[in-house]
Amino acid sequence: MTTTFPSVLMDRFQRRVDYVRLSVTDRCDFRCVYCMAEDMTFAPKQQVLSLEEIYEVARAFVELGVGKIRLTGGEPLVRNNILSLIRPLGQLRGLDQLAITSNGSQLQRLAPALHEAGVNRINISLDSLQPRRFRQLTRHGNLDQVIAGIDAAIAARFASIRLNAVILKGRNEDEVLDLVNFAMQRGIDIAFIEEMPLGLIDEHNRALSFCSSEELRTIISSQHALEALGDPMGQEGPARYFRTAGSPTRIGFISPHSHNFCHLCNRVRVTAEGRLLLCLGNEHSVDLRAILRAPGYTLDTLKRGIIDAMAIKPERHHFHLDETPDIVRFMNTTGG
Repeated sequence: MTTTFPSVLMDRFQRRVDYVRLSVTDRCDFRCVYCMAEDMTFAPKQQVLSLEEIYEVARAFVELGVGKIRLTGGEPLVRNNILSLIRPLGQLRGLDQLAITSNGSQLQRLAPALHEAGVNRINISLDSLQPRRFRQLTRHGNLDQVIAGIDAAIAARFASIRLNAVILKGRNEDEVLDLVNFAMQRGIDIAFIEEMPLGLIDEHNRALSFCSSEELRTIISSQHALEALGDPMGQEGPARYFRTAGSPTRIGFISPHSHNFCHLCNRVRVTAEGRLLLCLGNEHSVDLRAILRAPGYTLDTLKRGIIDAMAIKPERHHFHLDETPDIVRFMNTTGG
């Protein structure tokens, strides 16, 4: 007997879910101050989904109408044999966009192969253009290596390349215009992301370092006239974009605090351990690993678990900037 499933995923607020962020690892070769503690405990290998299990999750979502998958981490490109996952993902019928978010450290080596395997969109983190400061913010990163990775991605001709920058007061807000000009010189997009209160950190005070999207727009407007391009749309993600005259570069702002986008939310996340997170800022979740590893597993049981999970997707998150985070998991565990 054939089981019939819906062709689209809908939550109880009538939002269509057509975008999934899949974490392939919680590990990273950087330790960015807003993402991780300096000394991290990572998931034991046996608790992390295998590449075959991640493919099963991706296949189930695509068969339920998801058109965009973004691979995240940690840093996805430090996962062993990652191309053996990306190649079959790139051939999934019904998948319109295969994207990846990276810190850029491995792109000089892997960008051509990623493009050939079917990745068409890539986001690259870049929070500073000053080598010493970059090292301080990432704790381990090499700026020259990341810039070489960005240029390799440009040379590989991905359909879309975007830089992501998190601005912290007292740390790198004086580089906002430099980062915008860097993106414009290369003809790629850039998005500024308000720091999200995930995980307990002691490196800085989030309330004091918080820099809102409105403050950033004011800084950028001192040099560039910004033309709004409207609300976030579908698989584009949550950034509100602006354009400047004479440049193909779009400048985006992701504002989970000052201007949240929950009413437009079309995405869910799967952690490297197989936990389906229905909201970045809440703990509503379903254990897909338990389904994948249960006796008698079939793709249909996985699809049924995903459909049933839509009933607990919350209406919105409630982020706060006090020193006790609402969510104790770190961003690397969340999956971007």
